[in-house]
Amino acid sequence: QITGDTDYTLQNVNILNHYVGMQYIVPDSIPELKYFPYVIISWMVLGILLSLGKIKHGALIWGISLSILGVLGMYDFYLWMYDYGHNLSDTAPIKVPGMSYMPPLFGTKWLLNFKATSLPHYGTMFLTISILLSLFAALLNFKFMNKNKK
Repeated sequence: QITGDTDYTLQNVNILNHYVGMQYIVPDSIPELKYFPYVIISWMVLGILLSLGKIKHGALIWGISLSILGVLGMYDFYLWMYDYGHNLSDTAPIKVPGMSYMPPLFGTKWLLNFKATSLPHYGTMFLTISILLSLFAALLNFKFMNKNKK
């Protein structure tokens, strides 16, 4: 979802964006907000099935696939921000030649007199923890399997 400090944050951002020619942010027009919860649930179920099954390297497969999913998610977010910050209206009241308004993927950047900050939130932290735990489980499984062979 897209939220802010008040119920009117998105409306205020859209008003400001209008002046520099940026597209309005309309949450209902962003398909990722609709289907991504199903992707997350599916990956959770896959992880549970792989952990319960007798697949030799289930944790490793899940950790690598989760890493790929995370990278693809960040790439999709980057493409969305790129389009949002570079595809400006020709009829914008304020035009600054050569200026784009793409916020940073991570970190802080000044866009004219506005400070844009983008930092990982709970989803990114949980994704990273899940990947690290699955890779740790794969390492333990690998050590356990090698110990049993000897």
